Order: sequence, then C-alpha cells, then structure tokens
Amino acid sequence: MLQWRGRRLSKNIYSEYGSLLLAADTRLTEEMLESLADHRILLTEDDVGPEEDAYRQWVRDAAADMKSICERTRATEEIPIDDVYIRYIPKLRRILDRAGLISVLAELKEMDDYTYHHNVAVGVISTLIGKWLGYDEATLTALSLASTLHDIGKVKVPLSILNKPMALTPDEYELMKQHTVYGYELILKTLGPGRVADVALQHHEREDGSGYPFGLMGPDIDELSKIVAVADVFHAMTSRRIYKDAVPFHQVLEQIRDGSFGRFSPEVTTVFLRKMMDSLIGVEVTLSDGDLAIVVMVHPDDPVNPVVCRKGTFIDLSCRSDLHIAKLA
Repeated sequence: MLQWRGRRLSKNIYSEYGSLLLAADTRLTEEMLESLADHRILLTEDDVGPEEDAYRQWVRDAAADMKSICERTRATEEIPIDDVYIRYIPKLRRILDRAGLISVLAELKEMDDYTYHHNVAVGVISTLIGKWLGYDEATLTALSLASTLHDIGKVKVPLSILNKPMALTPDEYELMKQHTVYGYELILKTLGPGRVADVALQHHEREDGSGYPFGLMGPDIDELSKIVAVADVFHAMTSRRIYKDAVPFHQVLEQIRDGSFGRFSPEVTTVFLRKMMDSLIGVEVTLSDGDLAIVVMVHPDDPVNPVVCRKGTFIDLSCRSDLHIAKLA
C-alpha cells in the first residue's frame, strides 16, 4: 500500500457501509493508507491518479492543442474538427478519467494563457457535471465537444480586445458579446445545426432572460448550454487575469448558489455545488484569515460552508460569518 504514498486518489473511497472515507483528489499520506488497511481496503492502479508530472503534462498538452485549434480557426475561419476529435477530446477524457478536478484546476491556475486554459477547464468541469447528472456516453461526447468549442467565436474578436489588460469599454463589450453568434456560425459551417452550435450561441443566456444574445428564458435554453454556463462562470471568476484578481472561492460558490434562484438551472447548480465541495474533502484550502486548513466534512444543506480542520481544531464554517474558504491552497 505504501507505494501509493504521495499520489492522489482518482475516485472516492467508501467503507463497506457506504460512508465516504477519502474523496477523489486527496493526496495520500502514510496515515491515510494505514487507515484504509484497517478498513481492509486495498488500493489498485485504477484507484489512484497518475504521477504528478504525468497529469501536469496532460493538462499542458490539452491547452497547447486548444491553442493550435484556435489559431488555425482564426487563420482559416474553419474549425479543424478532425484535430478536435482525434487529438483534443481523447486528452480531455484521459484527464477526466485519471486526474481529479482539484488537481486539474490547480495546474491550470499556474498557466499564463487564460484564453486556452479556460477552454480546457470549462471542458473538464462541464463533462464532469454531465457525468454527475447521469448522462449517457453519446450525450457526454456532445457535451465535451460543445464545451470545448463554446468560445470558438472569440477567434473573430480583435486580439486588441481579447488581450486588453484592463476592463472593456461598453462598445468593446458589445463587440465581445458577438463571439456567441460568431461561434454559432463557425460551428454551423463545420458541423451543421445541432446542440454543439446551440451551446456556442446560448452559453451566456440565463434562466430569467437576463443573458445574451437573445435574452432567452429557461425552457428555450438547451440543457447543455445551462451546464456550460455554470462551468464558464465558475472558472472565469476563480481565475486571475491581467486586469482583475480571482474572486474569493466562497464568493464564487455563493454567487452560483444564489443564481440558482434566477440566473442558472437549479438542477445544474445543486449537483455542481454538492459534488464540487465533496471533491474538496481531504484537500488543503486557504481560509479568509490566511490560515491553511483541511476540508473534513460537507453539510448537505450548506455545501459552501464545510467543516474544516485548522491546526488540529475543527471549525464549522456554517457557524462562522467571519471565516470562509478564500482559495484552494
């Protein structure tokens, strides 16, 4: 068992009674392995993720492929769809199968080019949400492709706007919003009409009609678009960019939770928040006072404010209005 020390779990580990012992993405210590042995649980290669250097390279390779796909589309106004299917999607699915969500997000956070690592993150998060919702393989494949190409229309937005190191002016923002229509048109030309094109067009639409480009409301928005909307907002808000810092982690989750009462699909946000926080069990986080802590338990009715262990003391964040999770450590 000790050969797995330092590796991260690729799946949740449960006791024989169904209790969660260790969450996927937990980095295994000698004490954890001894505890699993006490429960007569023996890990196999399928239970643990790859060596750190391996999954880091997978993420970097996926981002490099995404950059190549976008650059070729910008140059030719045609999506190299064979590269998407043959090179990129298999990398995305390998990351999903063997590397935990928190590991992937941590690696993407270290990369400089937001545009391309954002596409990878949205692809990973969206496809995970689809899995959590119980989608079949065909629908998951469509979701992976749609989330990969959701922002492809940005290749037709001037680089001076895409790379602007400060907030956009109102006119520039109106032009940026056109990436939804541009993406729809590019995908129509490549794949024809369907859900993938609809996601490019609709991922900024909102349940209450407050989104763009058409102000569609809940029943008129494709379910895949609703998933990509949540993944897109989560990663954008938790990412640091040239002109803004990342929003504190708890504030992002609270905004998504509060958005389930109007802007986002309640079904999508409920499963996302619960599963996202479950994936943090055993993971080190930074609290709003700067201290490090380990997430040890998530409340079913308040997943945003879990129980953490800081310096040997357990703290229930649901009872502390002055203390929150600021970021993933």
